[in-house]
Amino acid sequence: MAIARHATGFRADLRALGSQVHPVFMLPPLAASWFGAIVAGEFGLGVGAVHMAAMFCAVYTAHVKDGYVDFYGRGEDDDHPLTSQGCRIALAGATVGFVCCVLALGVVVDATAALITLPTWFIGFLHAPQLDTNPVTTTLGYPTGIALAIVGGHYVQATAVSATALGFALVFLVTLAGVKIIDDEQDYDYDRSISKATVAVVLGRTRARRLAFSLFMFGLIGVLWGTLSGLFPPSSPLGALAFGAVAVAASRGGPTVGTMLLIRGAYVFLALLVVAVWFEPFSAVALPDITALGSYTYLATEIAFGSLALALLVYAGALGRAARTLLAVYPIAYVWDWYTLEVGVFDITMRTGYDLFGIPIEEHIFMLVVPGLVIGMHEAIQTLAGDQRANGTADGAVDGRDHRNSHDHEKRPEPERAADSAPDGAKGQPRD
Repeated sequence: MAIARHATGFRADLRALGSQVHPVFMLPPLAASWFGAIVAGEFGLGVGAVHMAAMFCAVYTAHVKDGYVDFYGRGEDDDHPLTSQGCRIALAGATVGFVCCVLALGVVVDATAALITLPTWFIGFLHAPQLDTNPVTTTLGYPTGIALAIVGGHYVQATAVSATALGFALVFLVTLAGVKIIDDEQDYDYDRSISKATVAVVLGRTRARRLAFSLFMFGLIGVLWGTLSGLFPPSSPLGALAFGAVAVAASRGGPTVGTMLLIRGAYVFLALLVVAVWFEPFSAVALPDITALGSYTYLATEIAFGSLALALLVYAGALGRAARTLLAVYPIAYVWDWYTLEVGVFDITMRTGYDLFGIPIEEHIFMLVVPGLVIGMHEAIQTLAGDQRANGTADGAVDGRDHRNSHDHEKRPEPERAADSAPDGAKGQPRD
């Protein structure tokens, strides 16, 4: 009964079996299980350990099955530490361990605890080759497992699923889906050569990366929504800000560097959320009351956000273009603002009291600050994307079209190559 491919003996077998424990991807589900327990408040270590063990077995199943399929089935990997029989033994052992944990949860907690935990094994076992060939399932498999680990870890402690636990699970589902898209981008050339339908292959690298960072934004906005609605602790946005900063740094690198940064950023994100839930550092701190500025309160907020808009426009070198757009928008905004104030749709307090042309002076500034901030954000994003393309770090694509790999390039006839080397205008294709 050979387990290890390259050596014999008990120690060699243990090393081969241990090689399928990949800490980078193994630790998050285990941490997510305990995070769900922390969200529940008081928790028992025993039942928490059983749920964590179930998550370990589920992820171990995924790693063994994925390695088995890639090496023995698809021939993608150059080597594998386990024999074919060793893989089957490891799968059987992990499955037995998982079943024991699920049965224990069903007895100690209830049937619902077992049912919430059960899907994680199916996600792991079916990842390859069933789920990893579809862009939706290959992207959402691991994030869904993390989300279930949070909800399950919470339920086995509280015997209920709170809105807070569901909210955190949804945030990680969306955010980690973005990380998975960037991670899959590393294998773009190979996946494309075998028609493996990852998001990067289906959408192209540029659009896939845009989708990934849009998911980051939705996840981080979700933290803000949850905090302001009272669902999440007050310090939760600090975790979102930390991950957002890492995401900005990752956006300037290629998929390999980006994945490394984003995975570590996700660790930081989770750690800060644990601190927010367990210690609630800002629970006794009230929001700053800027009404202390009295009649200058509204004006002060406009100066603050107007300064941000100006900084973004200067960074993007778009002051002139923004000024023209603001002038075009201003008359429409002025009429709209004057009418709504005239008919009493809303009332403005905490203002200086000075009017100009029938509306408060602060409203004139508001009509410049808000569209200016929108334009500044848009131009800054475009400038950042342009810098990535110029440095060749974004994804090897220009203006939304993927470069073909070198193998395809050599096969194409000379006229097609010449067409690709021509300027965009010469080909009649619009630029982004």
